[in-house]
Amino acid sequence: MPWTTETFPEIPVTPEPPKRGRQKRRWSAPQKILLTLLMLAVVGVFGGYTFLAYTEGKIDRISANELTSLNTAPIAAGDSINFLIVGVDDRSTLPDDWEDNFGDFAGRRTDVMMIAHITDSGIQMLSIPRDWKANIPGNGVNRINAAYVIGGPDLLVETIQSEMAIPVHHYLEIDFAGVGAVVDSLGGVTLDFEYPGRDTKSGFQTEAGRHTLDGEAAVAYARSRHYQELKNGSWKSTSGGDIARTGRQQEILIALFSQATSPSSAFNLPSFLPTFADQITADEGLTLGLMADLGRRALTIDSRSIDARTLPVKNSTGSDGRSYVVPVDETASVIAAFNAGQPLTP
Repeated sequence: MPWTTETFPEIPVTPEPPKRGRQKRRWSAPQKILLTLLMLAVVGVFGGYTFLAYTEGKIDRISANELTSLNTAPIAAGDSINFLIVGVDDRSTLPDDWEDNFGDFAGRRTDVMMIAHITDSGIQMLSIPRDWKANIPGNGVNRINAAYVIGGPDLLVETIQSEMAIPVHHYLEIDFAGVGAVVDSLGGVTLDFEYPGRDTKSGFQTEAGRHTLDGEAAVAYARSRHYQELKNGSWKSTSGGDIARTGRQQEILIALFSQATSPSSAFNLPSFLPTFADQITADEGLTLGLMADLGRRALTIDSRSIDARTLPVKNSTGSDGRSYVVPVDETASVIAAFNAGQPLTP
């Protein structure tokens, strides 16, 4: 008889038992994307922390025992912070390839004194004229920049707080060469010039228009005391002396801030941040956490909203025969506005 399935019934096949060991997990496309993002976030967090720690380690520190005059009252998250920014005139650190327009004076002296008031919503900068007539604690009457020469950063902080009643929470110092290095690490700073300008003593020279200054040119512009502009075919002094010079210093700092926080400088930050840290001297309170918080704040601030001013003063001759600058009627109201975070404009 013919063969049929009935003649030879199918024998059930017992499936093989699963192999022991870890089975390969199959991820859906959305799960793969989520996993990738999580991995990148972890790398970013730990990589960012490592980078900040490396950067912080480059800062030259002033110990708390050497800087006892800082205002150490607790500051809550988001509260305003005052930084005393000191630009030091030290010719010994200038690069060899810079033109010889900076002189060869020995020693270190304060050339720039500026307090930066930083909040979540903005930045105010108040410059202190270096010839301000001050009563330096324990040392009598002198120009305020003498406090640094006599007693270093601590005496300078103490003098500023006693003279102006402005609290100083942190101290940051940089010299000419340091400013140049920081500017170069960002690829320069861009400024607009209405007229051709020059200073034959500092070596600065520019044509009218928008120009990007390298480190050497930025320093020469910031420290110019004899700035001239070409108007109607002749060079004319802009006058203003040290007061006008503080305005140029503020202009450079604002340009630096704008450059550092612009999207176009994103690829320069790995060079800028370590360079900046390597060039500054700061108090021990400028911690990793504070730097991260300041960076967060900076990214939300438009450089065009920075409120900058120099303390209003007038010239005076002291009984000791020295030339000073002293407060005027408006000075107290400017200091009060600065402490309150109110506009500084005249």
